[in-house]
Formats: sequence, structure tokens, C-alpha cells
Amino acid sequence: MRAGLGAYGLGTAPLAGLFAPVEEAQAERTLAAAWESGIRYFDTAPHYGSGLAEERLGRFLRGLPEGAGEAVVSTKVGRVLVPGDGEEDGFPGRTGYVRMRDYSRDGVLRSLEDSLRRTGLDRFDLVFIHDPDDHWEQAAGEAYPALAELRDQGVVGAIGAGMNQAEMLTRFVRETGVDVVLVAGRYTLLDRSAAAELLPECERRGVAVIAGGVFNSGVLAGGATYDYDAAPPEVLARAGELERICASYGVPLPAAALRFPHRHPAVTTVLIGARSPEEITQDVRLTETDLPDALWKELDHAG
Repeated sequence: MRAGLGAYGLGTAPLAGLFAPVEEAQAERTLAAAWESGIRYFDTAPHYGSGLAEERLGRFLRGLPEGAGEAVVSTKVGRVLVPGDGEEDGFPGRTGYVRMRDYSRDGVLRSLEDSLRRTGLDRFDLVFIHDPDDHWEQAAGEAYPALAELRDQGVVGAIGAGMNQAEMLTRFVRETGVDVVLVAGRYTLLDRSAAAELLPECERRGVAVIAGGVFNSGVLAGGATYDYDAAPPEVLARAGELERICASYGVPLPAAALRFPHRHPAVTTVLIGARSPEEITQDVRLTETDLPDALWKELDHAG
């Protein structure tokens, strides 16, 4: 699985209109730019645009001359979409669906069936239990066993959990047989909390780690948002100090943010979020930036 994922993958939440709508043609061009750059791992979820991310990714992969055979695709379970007067929930431009939390066995099966229909794929390479922060009992007691059964049957590939916190992911690693975790925003230049227990535990047990949210939703890439909300002054100040350190070495802060997670041996893949072909080009260029050891020493001290 580590070889199949690649060093960088593409998260599709921005292409479903996270924070601002994205037109269909632009989403397709962005996916094409990622593919042309060599990215083959794509992460999606029903939550992203109420299924829009899955639909767009599926159309793109089915339209490739070689088909979707080279692609590695992950989706998530835990939110079932039902027709209704739904809320945008961070994805303006698409309503008409209500996101229902459901970590039951039936919910998992229904969610996967719906995701396969939306994408047009015949299986998923990875499936994550999505954000079960307040649902540990059902997620561990029903969703995980259902996914483990599907994995054992070969219906899905690797299984795991994806969250914006490290503590419960560590519990999944210790108390279940997950293959992989997706930790968003908790192993970044600003927030290294995953390094305390989660990453060492994954390394000991051979559980792969995918790092997402490496810009902490924007503040490490020149924005003013942190964890999907307005960044507080102290976070802006810390980001400014990190930017100053990087600038003293002639390095853009986003380049260090993208490369940082790979410094830990447990991390196999970093997810890039992009909403345009230009952002893909820029991110790929950033991953190729030379970062001297002295810079990392200063960033570690500041962190």
C-alpha cells in the first residue's frame, strides 16, 4: 500500500466547493493537472459537497484513456446522505441533502454502496471511518468490524480512520486492526500533537499514516484560516514567525509545510488540497524546493 499511495496525494474537498464553489470544468482541469504531475492517490468522502467530490472524481477517472486502473482511491463512511433540506456545512453551492451520522453496520454498507454508485468504481482501495469524535462505541463496535469483514472478503482494500485529532486515532491503532490512519492538521509546522503518541504507535505497529491539512486549512499557505475558522491572533503570530524563519533561508513557508510531515518515518503520504490547475503546479514546485538542514533545526526550535 505504501508504494501505491505515493509521496503525495490529492484531497478532493476543495474541488467540491470547500469555502467557495468550484465549477465543474475547473475541477476537471485540476484533477487532470494532478494526474499529469504523477499523482495517483485521490481521497474523497460523501461529506465533501454532499457527494459532489465523489461524483467529480468518478467522472474524471472513468474518462481517462487508460481508465481508473492506476488510481488509488479512498473514501469514508460515517455520514449517510439522505434527500432533504440540508445545510451547506462548509460547502456552499450544493444543498438538497442531509448528512446523517451513522456508524452502524447497515450505515457502513449503505454508505459504501452509495459511494460506489456516485463514483462508478467497482471497489475502493482504502476506506476510512470519518470523524467519529463523539461516536467511539458505535464506530469501534460496528463500523470497524463491518469494514474488517469487507477487507477480509476482498471487497475493499485497506481500512482505517480519518480524523482531525490524534487521541482517538491512537485508540483505533491500539484497540483495532486498522491498516492506516489519516490525521488532519495534527502533524504540521504549527501543531505537532500527533508526534506524542500516534506516530510512534503507528511506527511500532506498522500502521501507515497519511497526513492531511498540512496548511492547517490555510494559515500556513498565506491565508487567515486555522482549522476551518478564522485564525486567532496567537496562531497568526506563530505562523508569521515560521514564515520569517523560512524567508531567511529563501524558502516559502508552504514548501516547508508540505515537506514537514515526511520527516517522520511513519508518514507515507501527504495530501495536497487544490482547487485549480495553477495550485497543483505551485504545490508540485514547492515539493521540489531544497530545504537545508539548518532551516529544519530553526523550525523545530520554533515549534
